Amino acid sequence: MRIAVLGTGVAGRTLAGKLVESGHDVVLGSRTATNEAAVGWAAEAGPRAKAATFFDAAAEAEVVINATPGAVSLEVLAAASTKNLAGKVLIDVANPLDHSAGFPPSLSISNTDSLAETIQRAFPTARVVKALNTMRADVMVAPDRLAGGDHDVFMAGDDAEAKAVVAGILREFGWRTEHIRDLGPLESARGLEMWLPLWLRIFLKQGNNVFNIKVVSD
Repeated sequence: MRIAVLGTGVAGRTLAGKLVESGHDVVLGSRTATNEAAVGWAAEAGPRAKAATFFDAAAEAEVVINATPGAVSLEVLAAASTKNLAGKVLIDVANPLDHSAGFPPSLSISNTDSLAETIQRAFPTARVVKALNTMRADVMVAPDRLAGGDHDVFMAGDDAEAKAVVAGILREFGWRTEHIRDLGPLESARGLEMWLPLWLRIFLKQGNNVFNIKVVSD
């Protein structure tokens, strides 16, 4: 597939790199086509990788991944353009973190709304699926580094076909089918995003952010 990853931070570069390894043609999008992080990543990742603007990356893609900070996600997706997102699977891995009061950040959206739902309202013709926002980037693409992969990844969205595409990508990353948990409609993203305050507190207490959730039931 042709996949655009919007965002040149650790999450964006990590996801983009794994997608290239999985055989996809990947464009890492940023504000300018000459962004050093994007160009450097593309040079190292090989012929299936390239750097482009948000607009050009989304225009070429079949699937778009929002790996930008939640505070700028709407601005970035607007730069990618409604036209270029129309009909496409849009995987949102961002979290609506508000750093204005220092660390740990709070959530700028919670309880009765989510960043993913906000994105869906702003870009109604995109097919938004929330996924991979509950763990750090290297765990997203290598679940086996923790407990042999015996832990869970979640997704939420209103479009069944879009979620099937996302599940396929997750399996390419190494997630086993029984650990890919579909939580239902996109409003379930509220819970996924509200996990972040607890995630941050666990991180602060144990001094280690290489961990994830496993649901254990009777």
